[in-house]
Amino acid sequence: MKSVTEFPNLTLSKALQTKTSLLSEGKTPEEVQAHLGESFKLEGEKLKHFIHALEVAGQNPEKLKRVLVLTYGEGEAVPSQATKFDEHYYLPEYLLEARSASSSSDRGGKSGGRRGGPRRGANREKGGGSPWGLSPEEKAAKAKAGVKPGAKPETKPS
Repeated sequence: MKSVTEFPNLTLSKALQTKTSLLSEGKTPEEVQAHLGESFKLEGEKLKHFIHALEVAGQNPEKLKRVLVLTYGEGEAVPSQATKFDEHYYLPEYLLEARSASSSSDRGGKSGGRRGGPRRGANREKGGGSPWGLSPEEKAAKAKAGVKPGAKPETKPS
């Protein structure tokens, strides 16, 4: 597969509007092609690809992202949605719909956020605290109590 060129949705949608307005005015397909070439500054092979891409985009313009112009070698698998004009294939790409965050059943019932394991600070006795360690005030309080800053506090059996 070799990519020849691509046309984004914004350009194609503007060209489709221009094409429909020109055809409604009674212009011939040759005049429409010449006008599109002038207004979008295209000529020759690029204009030919653009006209074919417009035909592909006109089939299903909703949620179209772009139209790729590709060539495939012998024996290469061609996607089913690709349309062939001459020796080139025109492949429309569509935008994917984002899944809603509220549908947790798609992900096996898990909610978003961290995956597994305890939350930061969950092992602290007093709750809260900084996730980066002890504050200077907490270090000073431990030093007054006679506990080294890196040591764990002793627990009394009950």
